[in-house]
Amino acid sequence: MAYVVTESCIRCKYTDCVDVCPVDCFREGPNFLVIDPEECIDCTLCVAECPVEAIYAEDDVPSDQQGFIALNAELSKQWKPIVERKDALPDAEDWAKVKGKLGELLR
Repeated sequence: MAYVVTESCIRCKYTDCVDVCPVDCFREGPNFLVIDPEECIDCTLCVAECPVEAIYAEDDVPSDQQGFIALNAELSKQWKPIVERKDALPDAEDWAKVKGKLGELLR
């Protein structure tokens, strides 16, 4: 079972989670992060670090976010690894509590 980044990360892209990942399983897109399910070792360290609570164990992904399981798997094959913390997007605080952001995802 891998961990999954869900909608709350879109347009925020806080990277606190990247700093604690022992296997560098995060991949970076223009305005979103994903977890490579082939690399994730289920250590749970990233979950507590996410300020927008976007990361869930695959079995715990909310029903309205289930599509993010496949999206993480798909995009992790296309995007490059991110191994160091970076600044969040400039307007991350404005987007942190917004719901229904899937249409904002840049590939």
